[in-house]
This record gives sequence, structure tokens and C-alpha cells, in this order.
Amino acid sequence: MPATTTLTARALLLDMDSTLVNSEAVVERCWRRWAAEQGLDADEVLAVVHGRQGWATMAALLPDRPMELNLADNRRILAQETADTDGVVPVPGAPAFMAAIARLPHALVTSANGPLADARMGAAGLPMPSVRITAENVSASKPDPEGFLKGAAELGHRPEDCVVFEDSEAGILAGRAAGMRVLGVGDRAAAFAPTAHVRDLTQIRVEALPDGLIALHIAA
Repeated sequence: MPATTTLTARALLLDMDSTLVNSEAVVERCWRRWAAEQGLDADEVLAVVHGRQGWATMAALLPDRPMELNLADNRRILAQETADTDGVVPVPGAPAFMAAIARLPHALVTSANGPLADARMGAAGLPMPSVRITAENVSASKPDPEGFLKGAAELGHRPEDCVVFEDSEAGILAGRAAGMRVLGVGDRAAAFAPTAHVRDLTQIRVEALPDGLIALHIAA
């Protein structure tokens, strides 16, 4: 039998982009345009953008740029990304995974705003969790842990009882800073020392245990 690793938790905190939803094509289109406008190398921009709110990416790339310009560009890019769902699909295994956790404590914790989260989850055909933390709900972008801590608080669970699902360096750092274990999803995540790692969500089997525990059985 193939080897498995098991993590147990009382609540799951889920990033969206590249964790549940494959939106890489849209992200690349929008941010390559922005990179060209700023005279930046697009590949260098795309290496930074994942996991962060747009304004935080801009601030990291252009530290001397006035924040009001970053915020204005952030609003513009969010509108572009919300309107562009071409190629947005679920990550392999995401529909079955979301069905398996439907009655278990879980929350979406994303750097997208509400309209973008609605657009992408809808385009991928995935149910929106009843608890969600979006850009409007936090004062700091990942890698700050605020979003994950708020998600845990809204679900009524301690940080150490939560497992975060993340794909990006910023997201994995945020989950670890929150005192949570992190399950890395996708090739990008493997480089950033998550607690455990999967190629995609087909490798996870969810089991509801007694006393409210959730077992995540991870196939090698």
C-alpha cells in the first residue's frame, strides 16, 4: 500500500488561488500588462505576486512609489481580474474535497476581495464557504497572519488546532506566523517548507473523527 501521512485538525483554513482554483492564466495576463506599464520584467513581477494583495506586490516591487498609486492600480487590476474568468478551473480534486468538508469547520482566507472571490469560485464551480476572510476584512496582506487568525477566530478554534491550505510563499509564511500547520498545495509550495505537501487535492482523503477532529490522510 502507498505510504500516507495524516494531519488532524479541528478547522481548515483555505487559500483560494492555486489552492482550490487554478487562475494562473488570468493572473499572468493582468500582471504582465501591469509590468509592461511600469517597465518591469514580467517574470520578476510574477515571482512576487502570488499570495499577496495587489498593492502589497506593488509596494514590494516599487518601494518608493506613492501608496495612493498602488491602491489605485490595485482597484483597477481587481476589476480586470474579476471580469476575466477565461481559463479559471478547479484545481484537480477540489470539487470532491469541498464536498467532503462541507459539514466540517472551514473558511476561505484569500487575498482576493469579495467580488473576485465570488467570480473565481463561481467560474470553477466550487461552493463558497459560509465563513470567508477576504481583502476587505484585513488591514494587512499575507505574509501577515491576520487573515488566518481572523478565520480561526470566526470558526471558534485556536490557531494550533487549524490546518492552512496554501500554495504561495507569502501564504505559507502567514500560516506559520499564525501558529498553524500548513499543507502546501502545488509545485510552488514545495520550496517553502510546509508541514506537508501535495501535488493537488486528489492526494487528500478527509475523515471526520469523533470529538470534532478532522483527519487529513495524505497519499505519498
